[in-house]
Amino acid sequence: QVQLAESGGGLVQAGGSLRLSCAASGRSFSGYAMAWFRQAPGKEREFVAGIRWADRLTYYATPVKGRFTISADNAKNTVYLQMNTLKPEETAVYYCAARPDSNVYTAARYYSYWGQGTPVTVSS
Repeated sequence: QVQLAESGGGLVQAGGSLRLSCAASGRSFSGYAMAWFRQAPGKEREFVAGIRWADRLTYYATPVKGRFTISADNAKNTVYLQMNTLKPEETAVYYCAARPDSNVYTAARYYSYWGQGTPVTVSS
């Protein structure tokens, strides 16, 4: 049973930083693709960043390129999202997702497993 548990969300001022963590358990994730999505109130869930666990190839949504960094730690089975220079419009619930395939997709429907989400609030 795959389980994903996010942590690290909270309240931060505009321009600040947060690091989100996603602890994965239940199996080996070596052949998986992992991703972070976010969903603001009244909006659709959107792709933020993705990583291929096997070779650490990373992908980013255009609005976060250069400010966010996704990474993975094999020893801890954990995926991270370092978010810098945060903006108020990035206030959302951030979700970790996994798919049993090495391809990173930007559409949420391709991911089989989801965490419960961690809220991020960026104040202006």
